[in-house]
Amino acid sequence: MIQNLPNQQKGSLLAFIGVVLITPDSLFIRLANIETWGMIFYRGTIPFVVVLIGLLLFYKKNFFNALISIGYPGIFYVLSFAVCNITFIISIQNTNVANTLIMVAMAPMLSAILAAIFLKEAPDKKTWIAIIITFLSVAYIFYDSIQLGNFLGDFFGFITALGLAINANLARYAKDRDLVPSAVIGKLCVAIFALFFVESFELTKNDLIIVPLMCVMCVAIPFVLVTIAPRFITAAEVNLFFLLEVILGPVWVWLVVKEQPSLETILGGIVIILTIAIHSFMALKKT
Repeated sequence: MIQNLPNQQKGSLLAFIGVVLITPDSLFIRLANIETWGMIFYRGTIPFVVVLIGLLLFYKKNFFNALISIGYPGIFYVLSFAVCNITFIISIQNTNVANTLIMVAMAPMLSAILAAIFLKEAPDKKTWIAIIITFLSVAYIFYDSIQLGNFLGDFFGFITALGLAINANLARYAKDRDLVPSAVIGKLCVAIFALFFVESFELTKNDLIIVPLMCVMCVAIPFVLVTIAPRFITAAEVNLFFLLEVILGPVWVWLVVKEQPSLETILGGIVIILTIAIHSFMALKKT
């Protein structure tokens, strides 16, 4: 059925479903009782196995050729992807969910800066204005986090956004290569790295359901959908859908575990979300 849709509707549907599935991710992280490195291990291992099976079915005999063809950009992508998978969990464990997701929402702006430096793709005036506004808003949230003792979590959230921005630029630089195998290897690296720090692999009570469900529904499946979506719609359109996670993620956490972000986070987050939304709409209009 989806194959018969026009590219615009096809890409939008894939991105929408992928992002909606991601939105409860932060809530599942909060509800899980497993320690941080155990969670990171499972979030590396289970998506690795699920997506690897999918790639083997897709590539069949060409799988190893696809793996080798990632080249040096693919290796850097592996490292960056693995790092931001780890820092995302550490961030959520050390600050409010809203703070982490707002930091992650900065990825498009950071991507524009990196593109200007390394790919010589200078942002236009509107993008520079958006970058300045988002950075001022983040500085405002960081100042509040220092007062509340959440600075470490916000810092790792910023590192996650930086990793995502690096990934976006690597994908653009190596647009003639398929970097999906790199992301799969990145998940394996996450699991291997976590092995050195895991205190217990045991899943008890609700974790027997929460952890596998989170890894498949909120990590593996959305990863595939959001990776395919940009083949049919622009990056600006995909970024707009990701704003749903920034809005709905903290809402699920607030409704279930009553975690309420500070007023400063709410105000700074609103400014960042509106800035990115307006910038993406203008980019779409220009396209």
